[in-house]
Amino acid sequence: MTLSQLDYIVAVDTYRHFATAAEACHVTQPTLSMQIQKLEDELGVLVFDRSKQPVVPTETGQALLAQARDVLRAARRIPEIVSESKNDFQGDLRIGIIPTLAPYLLPYFIGEFIQTYPAVSVQIQELVTEQIVDRLRHGLIDVGLVVTPLTENGITEIPLFQEPFVVYAADSHELLAKAAVTAADLQTDGLWLLTDGHCFRNQVINLCGADRMASGSTMLQQPAGTAIESPEKPRPVRLRYETGSLETLIKLIDKQDGFTLLPYLATVDMTDQRRARLRPFDQSPGAAPQPVREVSLVIHRSFLKRKLINALKNEILSHLPGDLAQAKTSSRVVGW
Repeated sequence: MTLSQLDYIVAVDTYRHFATAAEACHVTQPTLSMQIQKLEDELGVLVFDRSKQPVVPTETGQALLAQARDVLRAARRIPEIVSESKNDFQGDLRIGIIPTLAPYLLPYFIGEFIQTYPAVSVQIQELVTEQIVDRLRHGLIDVGLVVTPLTENGITEIPLFQEPFVVYAADSHELLAKAAVTAADLQTDGLWLLTDGHCFRNQVINLCGADRMASGSTMLQQPAGTAIESPEKPRPVRLRYETGSLETLIKLIDKQDGFTLLPYLATVDMTDQRRARLRPFDQSPGAAPQPVREVSLVIHRSFLKRKLINALKNEILSHLPGDLAQAKTSSRVVGW
């Protein structure tokens, strides 16, 4: 049994395709297949059920693959220990980041990080939280930037900061008549949401009231500007406008109507015209705690590149806007 053979079976499990796995391992497909067959012969078990497409691990194979990943992580940790002892920052750092953070957080730190560690090759992938967790488990990325808590087995969360929510509403919307809003004020028509799969969407729904998604108060997905008459009530039912980007939500509200919630970082570089459409949550004495989302680094429990990831954490924290760096603990909105 060799580390290369373990690499090969893990690659096949990751990609569920022998040719793709061989390409990822930089070997020919016959070489990869032969080495996997040799390993199976030595162990006396089948690691994969080749009769199914895509190929899947057998029941015994699943246990072997979990152990193989642990062995490979431990083996890769050895040269890292040597590198860390020399304060030698080099290699690849693969980062996954959710779309509602990427365009707003990355510009604050990524340029400085690359300049500080020129021997590190940074690869960034914009992914939803579920994809980040899956790729961490399969070793396809080293660290994720997501909103927590996740409470995922085998995933360690390293909280960075808490980011407040603010309301963004169209000029004609009733929420703009208030200097500050409360959660109760959000029980109104015109809520715009991100598409399914975005954790920020779930946080907004939880804050605005999950019961609004129930029948009788259903928000129907229709093209912008379409009025839908409820068969049971004379007034129009709520509409749900969905998109995969916060910037699209903002532009739709600018041109149409309604409101949404935005994370603080998405508002930092807004024009004065757009800032006039923002409303904070009430923070007066006796008011409910300000709703926030917790932004964290997430890693696999047996993570590699520890010193690099710690350097990434420090770089992010040292370049946050002042309001976030000094933010007090508030009411975290769970959305995952």
